[in-house]
Amino acid sequence: QVQLVESGGGLVQAGGSLRLSCAASGSIFSINDMGWYRQAPGKERELVAVITSGGSTNYADSVKGRFTISRDNAKNTVSLQMNSLKPEDTAVYHCTSSGILTSGGHYDYWGQGTQVTVSS
Repeated sequence: QVQLVESGGGLVQAGGSLRLSCAASGSIFSINDMGWYRQAPGKERELVAVITSGGSTNYADSVKGRFTISRDNAKNTVSLQMNSLKPEDTAVYHCTSSGILTSGGHYDYWGQGTQVTVSS
């Protein structure tokens, strides 16, 4: 019912930048929160950043000052600008979205993920 398509991952050297993007489509009536989680091998999944429909943001302490989340409500997209990347940022990054379907039900979906690898 909802598809999340991520793009922008890749390999970058420490100190470099990457920009992740995610587009939500399908039977969406309205979107509440959009965000990004990440999971590194052998580690628990962690919140990276989230943004509400009103533009309020929340970041993991580990990325504050380096990452910026933004969204385009008209296009149902969310982006994550990642600067000053560190090897410990290496993980699979998943886009998330929650909101209301055209049927009136709630949804909470995850994308398949995009790999971000930061070399030292």
